[in-house]
Amino acid sequence: MKRRLILLGAGVLTLAAPSLHAATPRRLSLRHAHTGARFDGPWHDGTAPDPGAMAELSAVLADSAAIRPRAFDAEALAILCDLAEAARLPGPLVVRSGYRTPAINAAVHGAGDSQHLRAGAIDLEVAPARVQQVAGLARGLARGGVGVYPRRGFVHLDSGPVRHWNGDVPGGAVAAPVEDRIGRIAAAWRAQGGGR
Repeated sequence: MKRRLILLGAGVLTLAAPSLHAATPRRLSLRHAHTGARFDGPWHDGTAPDPGAMAELSAVLADSAAIRPRAFDAEALAILCDLAEAARLPGPLVVRSGYRTPAINAAVHGAGDSQHLRAGAIDLEVAPARVQQVAGLARGLARGGVGVYPRRGFVHLDSGPVRHWNGDVPGGAVAAPVEDRIGRIAAAWRAQGGGR
């Protein structure tokens, strides 16, 4: 009887052991549309985010007016990775907006409680023919917020409460793309001595 328990216990350990090493590293390849900053490599070891990669991603995903990038939310990056995989989006992914400083957020008429302000949102550029499909896949993840902007060619993803919206104004004028306005605002800010 004791012998069977020992063998059974060894079998359980053998079966459980592979799951301890089943974590798959996660990679990201992305480029910030406005700044041109890039990241290409592993960011998560399958168990936890890599601190060095997270620091680099935080810098890449910050707007150009950010003197000190805010630590980017790992859950927002996980949502981005899961969506890119589900939609089979080729890399590098093009991010129009990530972390926004309060000044930039106000200048682009972002929501006062925008997830961009806490470094928990990504505006992902998507080919116009695929915007609705990608937004639908994002909503299907049922994680965070999803905004669809078909006329402007991007999908907003964030790690806040689950919700979704259509960001284009029906029948109204479409505002300049966020990255264009951020670029103009950041250039004016730097010209006035900002960032010193």
